[in-house]
Formats: sequence, structure tokens, C-alpha cells
Amino acid sequence: MKIGTPKESFEGEARVAMTPDSALQLQKLGYECAIETGAGQAAGFSDASYKDAGVEVVKTAAALWKGADIVAKVRQPDAAELKRLTKDKTLISFFNPAGNEDGLKAAKKKGANVIAMEMVPRISRAQKMDALSSMANIAGYRAVIEAGNNFGRFFTGQITAAGKVPPAKVLVVGAGVAGLAAIGTSTSLGAITYAFDVRPEVAEQVESMGAEFVYLDFEEDAQDGAATGGYASVQSEEFRNAQLAKFREIAPDIDIVITTALIPNRPAPKLWLADMIAAMKPGSVIVDLAAEQGGNAEGTVKDEKIVTENGVTIVGYTDFASRMGAQASSLYATNIRHMMTDLTPEKDGQIVHDMEDDVIRGATVTYQGDITFPPPPPKVQAIAAQPKKEVKELTPDEIRAQEAAAFREQTRNQVALLGIGGALILLAGLYAPASFMQHFIVFVLAVFVGFQVIWGVAHSLHTPLMAITNGISSIIIVGALMQIGSGNFLVILLAALSVFMAGINIFGGFAVTRRMLAMFQKS
Repeated sequence: MKIGTPKESFEGEARVAMTPDSALQLQKLGYECAIETGAGQAAGFSDASYKDAGVEVVKTAAALWKGADIVAKVRQPDAAELKRLTKDKTLISFFNPAGNEDGLKAAKKKGANVIAMEMVPRISRAQKMDALSSMANIAGYRAVIEAGNNFGRFFTGQITAAGKVPPAKVLVVGAGVAGLAAIGTSTSLGAITYAFDVRPEVAEQVESMGAEFVYLDFEEDAQDGAATGGYASVQSEEFRNAQLAKFREIAPDIDIVITTALIPNRPAPKLWLADMIAAMKPGSVIVDLAAEQGGNAEGTVKDEKIVTENGVTIVGYTDFASRMGAQASSLYATNIRHMMTDLTPEKDGQIVHDMEDDVIRGATVTYQGDITFPPPPPKVQAIAAQPKKEVKELTPDEIRAQEAAAFREQTRNQVALLGIGGALILLAGLYAPASFMQHFIVFVLAVFVGFQVIWGVAHSLHTPLMAITNGISSIIIVGALMQIGSGNFLVILLAALSVFMAGINIFGGFAVTRRMLAMFQKS
């Protein structure tokens, strides 16, 4: 079978669904590859690079659609492209099935199989095909770059001879894939970054990236992310009011706002309202990544950049991924290639459209003349939901009871050890000479005292205090030196070995600690 990629007809679209690298991988699956001339030009892939990869370069879109059994593209197909579908073809593309009823009907009428890349279920096995996440990652990164391009100051703070420059303050609303990418980019540029999300479980991810999570003084049992495919769910009116109140409170201090909040199959929620925009400083920037679904900010204009009366720039572009055509094409083509791998279990260049497979069924919106959207829930949850553990705070009496029980247990263990040691000493005293017993008692006491001292140090302090705790080994050396002059050959041998091994422990410990400290010193 032949898989072909036409040139995107959407004006300004720079992405392409097949790259020379992905074509090589598709050929290993047994497919022939074809591409329309100039399809990869905007992304930096020439026709010659495709020919070198063994791809047939077709002159016209009509010829490509006619000759290809599988068509892979980026943007939702237009009316002219839908007319080119036939019963024996498979289309793999973004399709917007929730808002493209006419497209679904046209594909059904043609009898074509359509796989919508935005419908890939968010389960672990399908992450490699998750084109939405791939594009959202790029969009989050690019949003910060666009914000910086429209922001008249540094992101990072600086102290110069001309004066101090404060760092920019960035708020990212929504900590999904795009939001986390924006957070990472913002913090790496040196901005003070804040983030908000209705899912409190993402706070740890946000803080691990160097940003500060914005908490609400509000308690609500938010719907588990596993039940919503990893997306945020609709919250109550009370929660929304508390959220807006928090945004109003922090709006005057924020320089850049990046909004990414989306709810599947719904218009984007309005989160950054006109009064918040009015409270922002002149020169501030809002980048609305939800502009295609109506925008999170009031006043967002799809595909345009506007400046409000108080000098706040609102960026409503919807082609952030396309603005990084080469990178976006590489990631999207890889998503397509992984989808084709699942569709070709025998690697023989023949599609096996298994509607029992969670991933393939979830992404298929029309199949053999039927509309199969919306799909049933996947058999595997999107996120492994961990049971919530109730943490019970102990009362002072309970804490004291636990400490007393632990002390009794430790005392019992020590008494048992002392009893065993005493029995061994008594047994040895019955048969061993007096000179041996003197050394043996010193040895037993040294072992006991050393064990108690070292065991009492917390495990977390063993590494930073290695040099100091190893200093205890000097006691061993002193004891060994005292025993060397005993006149007993065996005792002299054991004492010499003790000095040697304790010396390694001491000097080795200091050497390791010195190397560790050197790691934190500036060159």
C-alpha cells in the first residue's frame, strides 16, 4: 500500500505530515511513500531530501490523492479534499469531529476510514501517538517566545551600572502539556513564574519546575483527572468565583499572562476578564492559547494581536506550532509513524484496522460507511488513579504513647544484645586464658559502643557528615596501637590490620567529602 502526504491547503500552514526521516521508517513497515511537490518546503524539507529518502514526489494534489491508499495530513480536510476520499482510502489527520459534522457526513458517504489524531486516547500506550500533546508542547514554548517578543523588558532580573532591573512576573493559567512547557520556558528565562490549575494534584509538577503554584482559599472535590482523560473538568460556580477573585488580586502585579485552559468539547472558559486586563500595567502581555475555542481572555481576537486602551497586548494566534514548522513537523510525523506501526502489526505494508484496539477505535471517527464518533471509553484509564489516603493527625497523648513504645522496643533489643554478649564473654572466660579475655572484653565493648554511636546518626546525615563520623575510627587506631605491644603474635597481627583498615576509612572519608564539596564550588 502507498501512503501519501499532500501540501497543506490552509493558508500559512508550515507543517507537513511526512518528513524524510519518518518516510524511511514507514518504508520499513512495508509501505511505499509519496509526497506532493513543495509540501515540506515551508518546514525546511526540500523535494530532493524526500527523493533521497526514497519518496516519490508527485506534481499535483489530485494525482497524490488518487494514487495513495492512505493519506496523512495535518489540518482538517477542506471540502475539496473530502471529495477526493473513496471507499478504499484511509485518512489520518486532525479532523475536529466534535465541530465538523459536515466532514463526518462526507466521509461516511464516501465510505472512507478516517482516523482523527486529536482523538487518540490519553493512555500510557498511546503517548507516542498523542499529537495534541506534541503540538501543545511546542505551543507552550512558543507562547513564551511570542510574549517576550511583545514585552518591552527583560525576563530575568539584572543589576547593572545603570540600575537594577526587576524580573518579569509570569502567570500561566492551566498546567497541562502546554502550560508546563510554558512554565519551563519562563523559568529558564529567569522570570518569576506563577501557575494555576483547577487540579491540585499538578501543584507538585509546577513547583518541581521552579514555579509557584497559586492556591485558592477554597475547598472543592475536583473531578479526578483519570475520569476526564487527564483534562480539567467543569467546576462549580462558587469555585469559579473564588478563582476570579484570586486573579483580580494578583492581576496588577503580573507582567505576562499565558492562558491554556480548555475543557474537551466545550468553548474555552473565560478566566481573564476585562477588569483584570484593565488592572494590568501598560506594556503587559497576554498570550491566549485557547483563542481557537473562543479564548480564555476577554477581548481575544482569533489569529490577531490587539492592544487595549491601557496598553496591554493580547495575542490570539492559533498557529504557534506552525510557527516552528520544522520541529512541529518532525514530532507530528513521528506521531503518524507510530500510529501506522500499530495499524501494521505484520509490518507487511497492509493496514489492519482493528476496532477492538483501544487506541485505534478511539481515534477512528468513520469506519466502513459508519460514523463511529464519539468513541466508547477506553478499557484502560487515562491516569492511574491513586486512592486518596486519609492522613490522621495524632494527638499529643498518642505521640507520647508511640515514643514510649519505640523506647521500650529499643530497650528490649539492647538488653537482648547485652545478654547475648555477656553469655559469650562468660563462656569464653571459662576456657580462654586471662590475657586473651582482657583483649576480648575491650574488643566487645568497642564494637558495642561504635555500633551505638554510628546507628544513632540519621541516614540522611551519613553522607554530609562522612568525614566527621569517620573520625570515630581514630579511636580504633588508638586502641590498636595500645595492643600492638602485647607480645602475642595474633594480637599484634589483628592490631596492625585494624590500624591499616581504620586509616583507609579515615583518609578515604575525608577524600570523598573533599570531592563532594568541590562539586558545589564555582569554577
